[in-house]
Amino acid sequence: MFKNKNVRLLCGMELQQGLVFYMPIATLYRQAAGIGLTQIALLESISLILSLALEMPWGMVADWIGYKNTMRVCSTLFFVSKVIFWRADGFGAFLAERILLAVVISGLSGVDSAMLYLSCPKKEWQQQLFAVYEGLGTAGMLAASLLYSMCFGNDYRLAGFWTMIAYGAAMVLSFFLKEPSKLMQKKEKGSLLLVIRSVLVRPELLLLLFAFGCFRETHQIVTVFLNQLQYGRAQIAVAWLGVLSAGMQVLGFLGMLSGRLTKALGECKTAILLMGCGALACVMLALTSSPAVSIFGVGLMSLAGSLLFPLQAVTENRQVRTAARATELSVYAMLSDSLAAGINVVFGRAADVSLPFAFWLGAGFCLAACAAYMVQACGEKNIR
Repeated sequence: MFKNKNVRLLCGMELQQGLVFYMPIATLYRQAAGIGLTQIALLESISLILSLALEMPWGMVADWIGYKNTMRVCSTLFFVSKVIFWRADGFGAFLAERILLAVVISGLSGVDSAMLYLSCPKKEWQQQLFAVYEGLGTAGMLAASLLYSMCFGNDYRLAGFWTMIAYGAAMVLSFFLKEPSKLMQKKEKGSLLLVIRSVLVRPELLLLLFAFGCFRETHQIVTVFLNQLQYGRAQIAVAWLGVLSAGMQVLGFLGMLSGRLTKALGECKTAILLMGCGALACVMLALTSSPAVSIFGVGLMSLAGSLLFPLQAVTENRQVRTAARATELSVYAMLSDSLAAGINVVFGRAADVSLPFAFWLGAGFCLAACAAYMVQACGEKNIR
């Protein structure tokens, strides 16, 4: 699979862009530059809203100017955002950085996935390739976390500088990308309306997006936010949180077995099994305050996501029916992000009531994902 030049370049870019050396102290970095927690939350909200607003327009632009040019523009802007972050001092500079980041995230959304999908030499390698791609991003983040502790200490700006260098290297790699030979070149008038209509009239596709969206957001909330509260509930010392975080990132490498699991069980059984594992993990976390069971539960959720997300990427790319692949994938992303925003609010309210209640809610979302996936799978078979 790595004989294709685009595949090698895209994997190299993913590894470089995982090297966010300031990640372990991102909040402290901003506070040291004069930004308070309320302002940090405001910046995140602005970035999220702008990303959603730009999602579909960027998809149309990508289909018009080509994926290669879109990747180059976004990688350059990504690099510029890290330059700004490195030198930022005060709310205005960080606002500029978050605005640029929103532009980049919405621009890359769907395009990197589509380019990797179309550049894969053989169909049977696609899921394995997506697993390797995500694994390289995880490897970058893990390396960055370890190197921060070893090399940077309290020098936040130095961590920002080397992050900028890593993103500069990714930008350079983007200029060697070529347009995938499989890319459909047909341009359609009013393509956005055609794409939206194509998506909305397919109930099986909407169920699929609902299933993956429910699971992915539950996974995100449990493994990034609620896990820390659960560790506190289990009376795990704060000093161990960094080690646990690194351990969960290591589990991400097992996502490279996603293709083998799917080949053994089939897509439908694999997806349902992994979503079911997510529900089981949430039930375990709701019922326990044991340190060992808490770590196992968070690990099980992390592993289930690592194995499912490569299958999700291939499945969504395979669902594309129009010539405007990037636009259609952007519509998928916008629908999923809108669902995620709603789920986020519900989880926040639930966690305010009690942490176990939030985990029971997570189990419910995972079971809803299983049900939706099973219904869409049956519907797809009937159509065939």
